[in-house]
Amino acid sequence: MELDGKTVLLTGATGGLGRAIGAALAKRGASLVLTSRKEEALNDLAASLPGDHRAVAADLGEDGAAERLAAEAGAVDGLVANAGLPGTGRVEAFSPDELKRALRVNLEAPMMLARELAPGMRERGDGHLVFVSSLSGKAPSPRSAVYAATKFGLRGFALCLRADLVDTGVGVSLVAPGFIRDAGMFADSGAKPPPGMGTSTPKDVATGVVKAIERDKVEVAVAPLQTRALAHLGLASPRIAMRAISGGMASKTADRVAEGQSGKR
Repeated sequence: MELDGKTVLLTGATGGLGRAIGAALAKRGASLVLTSRKEEALNDLAASLPGDHRAVAADLGEDGAAERLAAEAGAVDGLVANAGLPGTGRVEAFSPDELKRALRVNLEAPMMLARELAPGMRERGDGHLVFVSSLSGKAPSPRSAVYAATKFGLRGFALCLRADLVDTGVGVSLVAPGFIRDAGMFADSGAKPPPGMGTSTPKDVATGVVKAIERDKVEVAVAPLQTRALAHLGLASPRIAMRAISGGMASKTADRVAEGQSGKR
């Protein structure tokens, strides 16, 4: 789908990834419906981007928020479901409300938005749905049971939805970042990424989103080669992956990340 002149709904717009994605989409000529919980920041962001954009404040952790957002956004040409909660830590460290909120924001809301928006795109014979997932949706990692559950689920949903929309003119893509610097879990917690794995930037993720939409890619992994290779290994052989991540530096880093992000649940 060509982005110039199209209207795209972007969730999680005021976060580090969201701002980079918004800037990249606006640069390609898209008009954006920007949404997050932060109304003032949304208005500032909309005013800072080239073109004509709208800001719609919404808390996707609330019951029915995704449906209300879709109604307010109207007949958009594209969706970039980028909003997400960290979901890091041992499962017993989550309160029942925190657990439900992570599932709602990371998995239920993107599914509900697709349910509300895809039929209109299908009727018009044009559109694109992008789900920002993670390489954690392919391979196990310590202290990520809740987060990975949402990302494994999002990956399955997106791939099957794409199969359902074949030959309708509506594309569906996954964008799966690896370790991101300057935003996300390492920026939040102060923990350092595992040595030798490499990192990417929010701008790299934004480039991946644009590529997914304009080239109708099934899945775009945004990570250095070694990280992508290990994620694929984890998908193909969970037993080997479990041996690689058990104990040692991986668990210590995961504990540090979980501690640093506990206030964002």
